[in-house]
Amino acid sequence: MAKNNIGPKRLVVGAHYGVKDWLAQRVTAIVMAIYTIVLLVSFFSAHNFSYEGWAGLFSQQWFKLFSLVTLFGLFYHAWVGIRDIWMDYIKPVGVRLALQIATLLWLIACAAWTVQILWSV
Repeated sequence: MAKNNIGPKRLVVGAHYGVKDWLAQRVTAIVMAIYTIVLLVSFFSAHNFSYEGWAGLFSQQWFKLFSLVTLFGLFYHAWVGIRDIWMDYIKPVGVRLALQIATLLWLIACAAWTVQILWSV
């Protein structure tokens, strides 16, 4: 008799990234969409279209924190997506690991640069 691989007794293997990463991508996408709306409303309702106007917007603590959370969400969103691409399409383990480490280092550097930029305004 053939094994039935459907239903509650099926064999489940893998790293179990699925649901957690699916949910993380949806949550970070919602945060980025809300940030985009807030940024567009701020842009279109602004009366001062100059560097000083934008610096004034980004000098507010709540907007800095919202920007930081959004950009960290963007970096995590990118990490999940790029990691999945590396896992799906790069078969040699050494090459895949090197690409994942390079991607992770790049995203950490971008996150550090983000903090430096936001707190220099």
